[in-house]
Amino acid sequence: MSPLQRKYAFSWDVVGADMSLARPSMGASLSVEMYRLLQFTMRDILEQRYGTDIVDTLFFESGVLAGQAFYDRYLKGATDVNSLVKTIQDKFQELGVGIFRVEMADASGKSFTFVVDEDLDCSGLPDNAEHICVYDEGFIKGILDSFTSSDYTVKEIDCWCSGARTCRFSAEKEG
Repeated sequence: MSPLQRKYAFSWDVVGADMSLARPSMGASLSVEMYRLLQFTMRDILEQRYGTDIVDTLFFESGVLAGQAFYDRYLKGATDVNSLVKTIQDKFQELGVGIFRVEMADASGKSFTFVVDEDLDCSGLPDNAEHICVYDEGFIKGILDSFTSSDYTVKEIDCWCSGARTCRFSAEKEG
């Protein structure tokens, strides 16, 4: 297979398979422990091979793609920021992603601070003084860019792993 060939281009057909057929006894649920086992073993191997900076970029870009897909599947009906936030809150709760809230939003829609409590990726992990939620940064960016047709810069400013006990993200419209 050439480096440009792709075995699994993302589509909802892969993610959203009919669970009544695929897992008739187990269903669609999965423990956080098993999700993290996949995520952190994959990250460990990738970091050993390519280094942390490249892996952070890959996780961020994956998050952007996931955020765009999440928007297209679940959030496209949002007509304003309030309906977008409400739908994100509901879907995050339903899907077990975390407890999403807006801490700050300027009136122009150019600047936001979002908080995700009980974040799927890092809540409960040991302190390491690092902000580790680069995938989440990309995910939020993918949602905002899709909703606004603009580009946002999203950065994690507080993380469970840095002692904050929540994940907090700033989002600034570029330009």
